Amino acid sequence: MSLATHATTFRFRQPSALPGFGLTFGFAVTYLSLIVLIPLGVLVARASGLGLEGLWQTATSPRVLAALKLSFGVSFAAAAVNAVAGLVVAWVLTRYAFPGRRLLDAIVDLPFALPTAVAGIALTAIYAPNGWIGGLLAPLGVKVAYTPLGIFVALVFISLPFVVRTVQPVLADLDREIEEASATLGASRAQTVLRVILPSLLPAVLTGFALAFGRAVGEYGSVIFIAGNMPFVSEIAPLLIVIQLEEFNYAGATAIATIMLAIAFVSLLAINLIQAWSRRRFGHV
Repeated sequence: MSLATHATTFRFRQPSALPGFGLTFGFAVTYLSLIVLIPLGVLVARASGLGLEGLWQTATSPRVLAALKLSFGVSFAAAAVNAVAGLVVAWVLTRYAFPGRRLLDAIVDLPFALPTAVAGIALTAIYAPNGWIGGLLAPLGVKVAYTPLGIFVALVFISLPFVVRTVQPVLADLDREIEEASATLGASRAQTVLRVILPSLLPAVLTGFALAFGRAVGEYGSVIFIAGNMPFVSEIAPLLIVIQLEEFNYAGATAIATIMLAIAFVSLLAINLIQAWSRRRFGHV
């Protein structure tokens, strides 16, 4: 056995700082089961009491369809906008030094700490027809508060940090010498961005998009104040679940929640598959 092989074998045989695989794996599975799997299993079990026909009738009712379409459609749009805007914000915070950068960096995290109800009230006050921004848009015929556009604004607000905080560390670790090498080979700035930088950042951007989308789909507190909550117009699916609970229709509430869970799972699975493909395709560093 060579000296290098012996050193490698010794390194792999060193005891881990954490307990063995069996203990840590058992703890992880137990914890995830108690926190995630069992509650979701109970939700599905309660909804299964309606049967497939009952679930189908609930899912295809016009009011539920309108709420699901609004929730998932606006959430997707907000996550897509934040995928671009979050990338730009992360680029500015990472690549430039300017007065107030630390303050701006801290402001990005405010949607994490701010109660969603407070955010909804603040956004409604600003974008209402008599608000600071809403008053400027009203003469132009643009109404934000109490419309689906207000829902979009609220979801953009609460989901932006997920993209910024996902892309920022990857961008900080990206070697600047790669960009310099691209420039020395005659590539323009646009070619460097499209062919060198973006492929390396694409998996992180997709991860941020998935996190923002998942956060937006389940948002409730910041939306109900600015949405107007009009059925078939600005009523989101989480609010419809709350309405069913207030009417003591627990089966209907769990049915809508199960449908949301299934659609969200399929959507996030598709995004994760695209992310895995992008890692293989572009060789994420």
